[in-house]
Amino acid sequence: MNPPVTLTPEQADAFGRELDAVRDRVLADLGQVDVDYIRRVIRAQRLMEVAGRGLLVAGILPPAWLAGTALLALSKILDNMEIGHNVMHGQYEWTGDPALSGRAFEWDTACPADQWRHSHNFSHHTYTNILGMDRDIGYGILRMSPDQPWRPYYLGNPAYAFLLMVLFQYGVAVHELESERIRAGEISLADKRAVLQEIWAKTRRQLAKDYLAFPLLAGPMAPFVFTGNLSANLIRNIWSFAIIFCGHFPDGTSEFTIEETHNESRGQWYFRQILGSANLTGGRLFHVLSGNLSFQIEHHLFPDLPARRYAEIAPQVREICARYGIAYNSGPLPKQFATVVRKVIRLALPPRRTAERPAEAARAA
Repeated sequence: MNPPVTLTPEQADAFGRELDAVRDRVLADLGQVDVDYIRRVIRAQRLMEVAGRGLLVAGILPPAWLAGTALLALSKILDNMEIGHNVMHGQYEWTGDPALSGRAFEWDTACPADQWRHSHNFSHHTYTNILGMDRDIGYGILRMSPDQPWRPYYLGNPAYAFLLMVLFQYGVAVHELESERIRAGEISLADKRAVLQEIWAKTRRQLAKDYLAFPLLAGPMAPFVFTGNLSANLIRNIWSFAIIFCGHFPDGTSEFTIEETHNESRGQWYFRQILGSANLTGGRLFHVLSGNLSFQIEHHLFPDLPARRYAEIAPQVREICARYGIAYNSGPLPKQFATVVRKVIRLALPPRRTAERPAEAARAA
């Protein structure tokens, strides 16, 4: 195994300046082409949703049901990944368009947008892969790092991961409940009453829309609409889970302790983002459907840049990493997902006497 990569404070500062320069060049170049792009995606998403729901009403014909389900699933994926996720990151605040305001956007999923903006935009992107700070490490139910103390509860890791995958929108929705702190007795469910009320209000609206209102509007075709909506949500959940987990937990990604990141400089923060992230290779359509989170490294470095720009700057980031000897983790979805599954299974088991942690897990000096 390769020795851990480290950067001296001087190297980290130089590294940070080079990445800041990449960001500044993109900011200086933002313009109408970026606005036109996201508006085209929004129009496509809306057309897919209308067409998908229309075809489901004719779902007694198998081709119509399949096409309607596929279009509705694609519309939900676009709404969550390329539109909602990126708009709520503030990537288009500079446009001044209220429809592209990250502070006001609400998406088609069970998680209330305001809660997501806190748990994801603030907590996850500030404390990326810091154990005890970044609650996205395992989402409060999984053991995804060897530094998480093992308990018999984690024998269920594979089952919990499967349930999280198929119910992903609800797993994200309850994220702000901090269920692990409730189980540990640090807080009570009563302390989270307001949060729970917001989650239930949003979840209730989503359930009523997909499983009550649209089926009832379809009259005798209600069963086809109901099952189409159910299938579209399932497809969206599985896709989102795969993209997100493959960007954070495949082989080669690292976790950190609070002590290791104490008094972190800007360059060291960038360094941590790269070591804790992984990219996915694929074509243009794949990147759009992933919300460009296939460029998870670039997203963690620059979460407020329009995601369509990540493909443009990825070669620059990779070249900078190569000069500093920093591994740039990238691979196809099947390969990365296989390593995530292997990690879920391996970390379900009690630690062996030898250290579980890979030697290549790098640390900033």
